[in-house]
Amino acid sequence: NYDWLGKLDLISFLRDTGKHFTVNAMLAKDSVSSRMETGISFTEFSYMILQAYDFLWLRQNVNCELQTGGSDQWGNITAGTDLIRRTTSLKAYGYTFPLITKADGTKFGKTEGGNIWLDAERTTPYQFYQFWINANDADVVNYLKIFTFLPVKTIKELETEVEERPSERAAQRTVAEEMTTLVHGREATTRADNISKALFYGRVRDLTGQEIAEGMRDVPGGNIDGRESVNLADLLVETGASPSKRRAREDVQNGAVYVNDERVTDSSRELKPADRLHGQYLVIRRGKNYFLVNWR
Repeated sequence: NYDWLGKLDLISFLRDTGKHFTVNAMLAKDSVSSRMETGISFTEFSYMILQAYDFLWLRQNVNCELQTGGSDQWGNITAGTDLIRRTTSLKAYGYTFPLITKADGTKFGKTEGGNIWLDAERTTPYQFYQFWINANDADVVNYLKIFTFLPVKTIKELETEVEERPSERAAQRTVAEEMTTLVHGREATTRADNISKALFYGRVRDLTGQEIAEGMRDVPGGNIDGRESVNLADLLVETGASPSKRRAREDVQNGAVYVNDERVTDSSRELKPADRLHGQYLVIRRGKNYFLVNWR
């Protein structure tokens, strides 16, 4: 929308568009009134007028008659239909639907923290899959109804599973498989499932190089390019797995450290390029925490 908003000058905008908005009407909108106690900046207050102008421009230039959005956008959308009615003879419509919220009560949206993206570069298929796997029991049935095309009978059966055997997380696995396949395809879902099982059961060696990179995209670690060997205790400190070399030695001796699924008890061990998975990776686990070393 900067394509058209960027060409506006303030005086003309206030004269031609701002005059159609009364402060009283704007204050009555939920999107504004709900913010009055905590405070709202002039920039945020003006957002309604800018969104209304967006709708007007789209209606006049690309014949856009309908604007849709979540129920929290009702005030902004109707501001647009009112502006179109006041300045043109054209018709325009608004359509809103209930917001879908996460377990913590926040909405799905790019401005919220902890959001997920459809773009695999922003949220990998494995991260996307895990989001649904970790869905709250109180929300998962609703997600099945909203996001999947499963028959009502199937959803009812999964609802019973949630009530009677919640630890099995059958509903979560189903919505994760359905959503990941819908967005990223069956192959991506298979990879995500493989990664989940490998990390849960400690079978990292079973993963492909692509699955290791995808499943451990956000875990801490580091690069040790060009080295002929590396001492395990040093590497634990380097990756942040242990806070000090002394603690690293203790962790190893206590059996808390695994390298590529193998428990290591010799803190003086020198890791060699031959120890890498797929000629590139060392997957270190200390307790329940994973660390990925990229060694080329």
